[in-house]
Amino acid sequence: MAIEKGSAFLLKVGDGADPIVYTTIAGLRTTQMSINAETVVVTNKGSGGWRELLSGAGVRSVSLSGAGVFSGTAAEARIKASALAGTLDDYEVSFESGERLRGRFLLTRLDYAGDFNGERSYTLALESSGLVDVA
Repeated sequence: MAIEKGSAFLLKVGDGADPIVYTTIAGLRTTQMSINAETVVVTNKGSGGWRELLSGAGVRSVSLSGAGVFSGTAAEARIKASALAGTLDDYEVSFESGERLRGRFLLTRLDYAGDFNGERSYTLALESSGLVDVA
């Protein structure tokens, strides 16, 4: 596996159309993704003292977060509207290798901050709802 640039790890939001067109959320300086899988333990007396897990069971989810500088793009306006409305939206994470993850996410946190003599920045957190597809 080749080393990839962090700047090529892009978070994009869909435009709500059919077919969906994704736009990079401008101004992001950092992006992070976590894939979570809860387990179902099926250990019993016949397990010989070893824990056993049920493959394919449990709840899977993807969490995304990012931080950056506010630039006033249409994509940033769309995520702000989604946050205020509490609605799910289509998001895509793309990597330098060309791999993509797509799914519906709820914007669970959107924070804005700014210093007197600096830029306005923001942080965001997204939680998946339903299938996250690898393309």
